[in-house]
Amino acid sequence: MEWIEKLNEAIGYIEEHLTDEIDYEQLGRIACCSSYHFQRMFAYMAGVPLSEYIRRRKMSRAAVDLQGKDVKIIDVAGKYGYHSPTAFNRAFQSVHGIAPSAVRTEGVSVKSFPPVSFKITVKGVEEMNYRIETKEAFRIVGVSVPLQKDIEKNFTVIPSKWQEVSMNGTLQRLAGMMDMPPMGVLGVSVCNDKEEWRYYIAVPSSKEKTDFEEYTVPAATWAVFPGEGVNQSIQELERRIVTEWLPTSGYEYGDAPDVEVYLNPDPQNAKYEVWIPVVKKQ
Repeated sequence: MEWIEKLNEAIGYIEEHLTDEIDYEQLGRIACCSSYHFQRMFAYMAGVPLSEYIRRRKMSRAAVDLQGKDVKIIDVAGKYGYHSPTAFNRAFQSVHGIAPSAVRTEGVSVKSFPPVSFKITVKGVEEMNYRIETKEAFRIVGVSVPLQKDIEKNFTVIPSKWQEVSMNGTLQRLAGMMDMPPMGVLGVSVCNDKEEWRYYIAVPSSKEKTDFEEYTVPAATWAVFPGEGVNQSIQELERRIVTEWLPTSGYEYGDAPDVEVYLNPDPQNAKYEVWIPVVKKQ
């Protein structure tokens, strides 16, 4: 239950700071994980990205404010961090379907989005296979792309990079350099609060890196979940890990990258493993 309580504390922080710049790293600290892991957990559990949730909460409050007498739209926009009237108008319409100026018109409907609240529900109808593996640090070589702190902005960047390396021969070159476990092409999300966020497409290797980049995945304990199917199925597995396994597992996120191991990268019949860094709860 402590894990769920931490998530709800983070929601309380959001509510208290809707008129401020919300610090994603502080949300992670409250939930005892990185801001990246917090955003992933939130999206899977709430069914909406964190950035969209915050926008809905701000616009829900803004609609109430605009119903007051003699309230200026520009003042309400500034209150919720929109210094451009155009940006505020766009955000308001995306949530309510009407312009801010229309709120005072009699009979006009606006939407209300109350704060979310998390709780544990019993699921687990489908079994989940996993193993716990402690592994020393290992070196990877490959290519990478920078990631945005708002993880929703990366959903086009990463697939585009995979397509690029598949088409230009990079994957074949990397496969030839693989010489130590885990034996597969890796997708490594380096998203902690101490270094620049990057996503690596790489392989474990002790060979000369030539024109590739290198990164050392730190020693960690991992919860390893096998899966197979079309590539989209990996997202469903990750959702189940966060919403079904993690809350009652006795573990919480550790301080290491997330790793996807593609044992067979065929998009129509992929075999893969999802490696989640974990630490035992005290």
